[in-house]
Amino acid sequence: MAVLSAAGFSAKAIFVKLGFGYHASAEALLMLRMLFALPFFAIMAWASIRQGALRRMGRQETMAVIVLGLCGYYLASLFDFIGLQYISSGLERLLLFLYPTVVLLISVLFLGKRYPQRVWLAVVLAYAGAALALQHDLSAAKANDQVWTGVAWVGASMLAYAVYVAGSGEWLARIGATAFAAFASLVACIAVMLHFAFTSAWSALILPPQVYIIALAMALFSTVFPVWALSQAIRLLGAGRAASVSTLGPVLTLFMGWGILGESLSGLQLAGAVLTIGGVVLIAKSGQPGEKMPEQRSASIGARQSECA
Repeated sequence: MAVLSAAGFSAKAIFVKLGFGYHASAEALLMLRMLFALPFFAIMAWASIRQGALRRMGRQETMAVIVLGLCGYYLASLFDFIGLQYISSGLERLLLFLYPTVVLLISVLFLGKRYPQRVWLAVVLAYAGAALALQHDLSAAKANDQVWTGVAWVGASMLAYAVYVAGSGEWLARIGATAFAAFASLVACIAVMLHFAFTSAWSALILPPQVYIIALAMALFSTVFPVWALSQAIRLLGAGRAASVSTLGPVLTLFMGWGILGESLSGLQLAGAVLTIGGVVLIAKSGQPGEKMPEQRSASIGARQSECA
């Protein structure tokens, strides 16, 4: 279940790239994805309400859900979809995989946390791997400026998601993980629809039938199914083991990009993936004895929520 969940999340970039092949815009693909996923988020929210979630939500909790939902599920998704127009799916997944390093920096700069030197060495290792993957894209691209544009957009997506993770821990404990994910996702769905209504013509949704199939598959197999599968993996393995399987994600995306999209795959890119994954895993395992680092908390949080980024 954990491997299937990682594969589903990793396939998101592949679905987006396939949609681009039919001249669908990033905004249209995101709109269709959220539209198809909306009923499932509504069912999650309804089930949470029946279990008393609204009784745990005051003004502060409501504002937190709105702000963090906009940041983590709306902005992160929008920036990511735009960035995928310019870079390979493999580089995109590796850049997004760096978000625990940003959570770490946020915890140091704004929460007063301190971590040992080995944690910072792991951060350097992770970014060295991303640099190798970036070099692969720069070498393969005809226009380097486009690659840097894509890196900037996906980097902004990673930053938005890291802010969401860093800020959501307290509210998850108050509201409940399922309720928080459901309400935040509904906020993002509404935001995406409003964004599309104000920035795009509705005719942009008149697309070949294949695009609707791709968007539906993205909503089901890269949003809804992975959340359910990962919840089953957590039940059988525990959150730590289940979340550790997510390290397969970047490698799965690399090979799916190569096998399905025909993207180039090199030893440099694989080496970058190994370094990045190794660095992030070391960060998650380098906390002080008895202390749970933000990255470890984020693994448990992410294991219960849909990965919109």
